[in-house]
Amino acid sequence: MSTTIQLPTQGGRLETFRLSAPKDFPRHAATPFNRIAYSAAHVVADPEADIDPWLDCAIDWDATIAYRHHLWHLGLGVAEAMDTAQRGMGLDWPTSLELIRRSIDAARDVPGALVASGAGTDHLAPDDAASVDDVIRAYEEQVGAIEKLGGRIILMASRALARVARSAADYERVYDRILSQVRAPVIIHWLGDMFDPALAGYWGSADAGAAMEVALGVINAHAAKVDGVKISLLDKDAEVTMRRRLARGVRMYTGDDFNYAELIAGDAHGHSDALLGIFDAIAPAASAALGALAAGDRATFDAILEPTVPLSRHIFKAPTRFYKTGVVFMAYLNGLQSHFTMVGGQHSARSLPHLAELFRLADRAGLLADPARAISRMKTVLALHGIEG
Repeated sequence: MSTTIQLPTQGGRLETFRLSAPKDFPRHAATPFNRIAYSAAHVVADPEADIDPWLDCAIDWDATIAYRHHLWHLGLGVAEAMDTAQRGMGLDWPTSLELIRRSIDAARDVPGALVASGAGTDHLAPDDAASVDDVIRAYEEQVGAIEKLGGRIILMASRALARVARSAADYERVYDRILSQVRAPVIIHWLGDMFDPALAGYWGSADAGAAMEVALGVINAHAAKVDGVKISLLDKDAEVTMRRRLARGVRMYTGDDFNYAELIAGDAHGHSDALLGIFDAIAPAASAALGALAAGDRATFDAILEPTVPLSRHIFKAPTRFYKTGVVFMAYLNGLQSHFTMVGGQHSARSLPHLAELFRLADRAGLLADPARAISRMKTVLALHGIEG
């Protein structure tokens, strides 16, 4: 089969693109990593379900859990029911809880498999939240449900809290209450408004420095109940600053999908672990790179991850909240699901030129495992947009 394809450009023309040979990344992690690495994982929609896709949520459970096994075999943990799984953008709380239950059950059959699950307040509509007490009760309900399943907690940012909080003290009150009750140390997730505009001004301030002071105060006051903090601000300097001020034993999990390689590698003062949406899309490369880093081979780590950064920056370009479309498209191109359909109809959130550029960048990173299959699937998408050939 030909390794060329006609792809659209930003100017509306078609150009011939020739695929390169894919890189031979291992399908299983060869050695333990010296970083904790979670991939926030996407869900596979059920395209045959007779539902209204913008209103209802139907999951292909077998394909979704199979994808988690793919990540576990590569040595990556699964950050479950997070924004990569379209939490708050098509995935509701009841379905999230079922997803968490199924992932925890599946992980029991995989030695060393890590699962940490998102607990938030998304069953409480922000407009229905009248007080901070409403937010506390919503957090308690989700944390309790996940802990009942034996799950580890990722404490997600709350749209409802962002709406009702009037000061930093309101954030301190909520987190103090929840952290005082959790059974095991949690990962706190600070998600920037580029990922979710409803979270603007989180921690009580639109100024990132002032917000960081509040977050650090909460985390360091409860260090025994905090495994780590994941910040998704796409600001490497802010992450490094915060990392150096965390209490001893509290990890920094990078959520920076623009600068993850250098943050994971670290510096003389420390490094970040990882909890990344992009690891879903580049899982084989991430696994190989982390294996090299654990073996002391920084040059190979850099050589593997460097070509993935332009791909990640493209997938996460503004509006960043639509990055899930690119993540699922990568899974489709690589045969990890049989279709390019998403919960909430989000497969329509990115343009055809965006998907075409993603295809080019994935090839340059060596991440199209089977070029013939990738071409065939890309041609199907092109045909649906009226481009035949």
